[in-house]
Amino acid sequence: MNSDGGGTARGRQSESWWLFHGTGKPADVAALHARWPPAPPWREFNGGPEAPAPPDDAAETRRRLGVIPAGLFTADQISVINSAIYLRRPLLVTGGPGSGKSSLAYMISAELGLGRVLRWPVTSRTTLRSGLYEYDAMGRAQATLQVRSADPPIRRHTRALREDGADTGRARPGGSAAPPVGDFIQLAPLGTALLPRPLPRVLLVDEMDKSDFDLPNDLLNIIEDGEFDIPELTRIREAQSEVAVNTADRGRTAKIRNGVVRCRAFPIIVITSNGEREFPPAFLRRCVRMEMPSPSAENLAALVAAHFPRGSAEHHEILENFVARRASGALLAADQLLNAVHLTAVGALPADDRARGELLDAIWRRLDPDAGF
Repeated sequence: MNSDGGGTARGRQSESWWLFHGTGKPADVAALHARWPPAPPWREFNGGPEAPAPPDDAAETRRRLGVIPAGLFTADQISVINSAIYLRRPLLVTGGPGSGKSSLAYMISAELGLGRVLRWPVTSRTTLRSGLYEYDAMGRAQATLQVRSADPPIRRHTRALREDGADTGRARPGGSAAPPVGDFIQLAPLGTALLPRPLPRVLLVDEMDKSDFDLPNDLLNIIEDGEFDIPELTRIREAQSEVAVNTADRGRTAKIRNGVVRCRAFPIIVITSNGEREFPPAFLRRCVRMEMPSPSAENLAALVAAHFPRGSAEHHEILENFVARRASGALLAADQLLNAVHLTAVGALPADDRARGELLDAIWRRLDPDAGF
């Protein structure tokens, strides 16, 4: 992740085609969006109706990135990142803990003006369905009972409601409406990212190597087709072709037509992996892959400066200590460095060398598998 090094000169010759430059500063968003490159013919999608613009989340971006995190990528890496954007393919980023894999999604969205990053954290229990949407059938059933108990005449029309589209939430003569089905459907991060928009949404799929063995294969059709069905809505499409559902953006809804979510601009998907497992070839060939090496001393200094722009001699001392420990073979993550710098900034690190060293030992516990607790 060194800002110097191999590939820089070659990258500078071609940077006119870059959308993302890794500067940490917002681009001229209007001009950038006006020249947004067309998708390859095999990655063109025609979803609709157009979803609302994504919300901004400057506070979360600032919390994740600090002030100006610049110079974290080589020109070759920036070219790989832009290739994934141009090709409308997921970017699979592999690297050790604390190497900046997750931060990349926030940097892309902030620089390109693409709004709040959608985050899908992966665990061993994560399924494709959990990334697409959730349907609260029990909640709707309870709400339906409450409506019926509050309106006795509807009891006489139970059969009419059941036989004539009760699931749509439309009222029938002499009775009240069943609760709208869309009120009980919540699009998850992947599902929200696939909503049709003229510009892509940024989705972070965090720590894919923690997933169940089948999840990468389950994602293949979604990656290839850019769409998925919501069966609870496809069943009622004749009675109600458009349904408003909740999205992963709090308080936001979107309209779904005929029970199908189909993207227009395929999302910018950043998939992170710690390199702890192999992925199926069919999954790998649908991704653009990039290796994220451990941050160099210069990168770490830039990271500290981004979060602590004032700086101090103590910060520099902590940084040198951290770099020396890593050079001796200790596996440490960048956020462990930030923890120590913060304690220094608030005056919490002891002045006594022995006590200071013991506290740093606790904060900088090695991440090596065989390092012990």
